[in-house]
Amino acid sequence: MAVSTPLSQRLGIQYPIIQAGMSWASSNVALPAAVSNAGGLGILAAGPMRPDDLRAALAQLRDATDRPWGVNVPLYRKGVEVILDIVAEAKPAVVIASQGAPGDHLKRFHDLGSLWLHVTALAKHAEKAAAQGVDGVIVVGTEAGGHPPDNGVSTLVAVRRILGMVDCPVIAGGGVADGYGIAALLALGADAVQLGTRFLMTREAGVHDNYKHAVAKADIVDTVLAGRGNLPVRCVSNDFTASVLAAEAAGLPTIDPDGWKQLLSGATLRQAALHGDVAMGKIEAGQSAGLIADIPPAADVMTRLVEEMEAAIKRVSDFTQSIPFRREFA
Repeated sequence: MAVSTPLSQRLGIQYPIIQAGMSWASSNVALPAAVSNAGGLGILAAGPMRPDDLRAALAQLRDATDRPWGVNVPLYRKGVEVILDIVAEAKPAVVIASQGAPGDHLKRFHDLGSLWLHVTALAKHAEKAAAQGVDGVIVVGTEAGGHPPDNGVSTLVAVRRILGMVDCPVIAGGGVADGYGIAALLALGADAVQLGTRFLMTREAGVHDNYKHAVAKADIVDTVLAGRGNLPVRCVSNDFTASVLAAEAAGLPTIDPDGWKQLLSGATLRQAALHGDVAMGKIEAGQSAGLIADIPPAADVMTRLVEEMEAAIKRVSDFTQSIPFRREFA
């Protein structure tokens, strides 16, 4: 069974599956190349990369796959104009951006033939990005790792709401770790599905083994949203998140806003991802960590996702063919 959507066809990918751009985890060539070669859309995460490293990685990625791939750029990062210049030189199939306004950059990348997808956590931001002319919005619910919304709205609800607000393709992300979740979000109306934590848990992901093992041990209740009201982050519970939640409960954000910001900035993703400090570093991961217990090659993950997606679609199709509609009244 071939599963494609108008967006996956436009992107030139075999399946409507997008690997999220994850700082450190996909700030390398191996992970996005493996995903793209397996029929999905691999994304190089430029967020923590130095300009020269990014330029070299882009050249290597072009040699590693003849399939479409993309680059993730957080627009708030220091020196973003230089980073965007380097990305433009590479002419990727897709730019995925977040945390900033896309309007000033769209014409430049559209003229190069690149599509622009914009990550949004709130409905009003999705509507604004669509109005500025992006080629699609990536909608993440509160289940997602990294920086999801702190309003508690799930991917299931957020996607349906935003589908009624924008006229561009909608990519759903958050809470998905298998092909059954992908099929569910496609049925919901999404044009493609973005997965982060599942691809974080692959051999090619460039994070410390301690990080991967911490995510593997986490259950669905073992992540928390830390730092509400100040660019919150969903990560696996550890000593850092415990200190943040305790300070929040004690009213620190109101009593001492500067102290609150200092507490939040005292831990970084780099500590956990690069140095393996899983006690005080930010172990960014979504609730779907509780659905993942293995660390296989990314190509094997893609094969599994496609098989599960096709099985889920067939299962629903079988229902419609074998179960007659019947309405019963009391």
